[in-house]
Amino acid sequence: MNMGIVGLPNVGKSSLFNALTKAGAQASNFPFTTIEPNVGIVSVPDERLEFLTKTFNSAKTVPATIKFVDIAGLVKGASQGEGLGNKFLSHIRSVDAIAEVVRVFDDPNVIHVHGGINPDSDISTINTELLLADLEVATKSLERLNDQIKKQDKEAITLKPKLERALELFNNETPLRTDPDLVSELRSFQFLTAKPLMYIANVSDQSHSTEAIQTHADKEGAVLVAINVKAELEVIELPEAEQDEYRSELDIKSGLNEIITAGYELLGLITFFTAGPKESHAWTITKNTKAPQAAGKIHTDFEKGFIRAQIYNVEDLKKYGSEKAIRDAGRLRSEGKEYTVTDGDVVEFLFNV
Repeated sequence: MNMGIVGLPNVGKSSLFNALTKAGAQASNFPFTTIEPNVGIVSVPDERLEFLTKTFNSAKTVPATIKFVDIAGLVKGASQGEGLGNKFLSHIRSVDAIAEVVRVFDDPNVIHVHGGINPDSDISTINTELLLADLEVATKSLERLNDQIKKQDKEAITLKPKLERALELFNNETPLRTDPDLVSELRSFQFLTAKPLMYIANVSDQSHSTEAIQTHADKEGAVLVAINVKAELEVIELPEAEQDEYRSELDIKSGLNEIITAGYELLGLITFFTAGPKESHAWTITKNTKAPQAAGKIHTDFEKGFIRAQIYNVEDLKKYGSEKAIRDAGRLRSEGKEYTVTDGDVVEFLFNV
């Protein structure tokens, strides 16, 4: 699963990417520095995995991950090709969710492309371009459908009212994600405004209000995370042990961890675990995944030859202290093919190939 970082030029997208991945993506005070997207894999923070590693004295720890894609800054007119907009919009189309960075800090040394800080205007610029791109796709798709309907194509006849509903939303400046059923029915069109959205307010000690961003988030079914990207870049330059101490002294949480965790949840992902002396491993699956398909995340043979799964939740291990105590308490369960894996399950899959 991957999340695309978007926004106007010079709002801190690449700096955020650097902080998230420590990958050193190019970040400078010029629009379109990021032409080709930078990609980084980030570990999902999870104290449950740390607990399992300590409990089993695991030789290896493998966290869940999420992929972040740093996409070049969009500008007004991107949907018509301004500022290489068509290319950048195609990059957005390939991601699973969008993280839209909005600048709310003042800094005379960092040029704002619109001449001043105005979160509401910045959001409107980006979102309008995404809506216009979707409007164009919907309009052209509807024209093709009408040609197919003349030939009595049943699929086209069924699809037409759904696409017309989407077109109505776009014309009313409403993103498709506000209608989850329609998102599911029109998934193959890869509409940009159908993608889950997270607003990231790039703040500082002297910031403007994030109220306008929250208003947009509430209206559009999005989430909002505020983070001081500049401060986070300074913190990650410290040795890891000192980072925790520094945050503790200032009584601040990691804004980066909040973004990673929120992104994981935004994509509808959960974690199950396998654990033992050799390895404690966090596995990523989507919500409502059945046990055989979860087993397939480990190895296709596990899914093909699935027999059953031995399961308890990591919270049971915290409560009872050992797998034997869990078994004695009747909390160890044997589940079959119809079991839906839940977040925090610790699983041993039994299979036969």
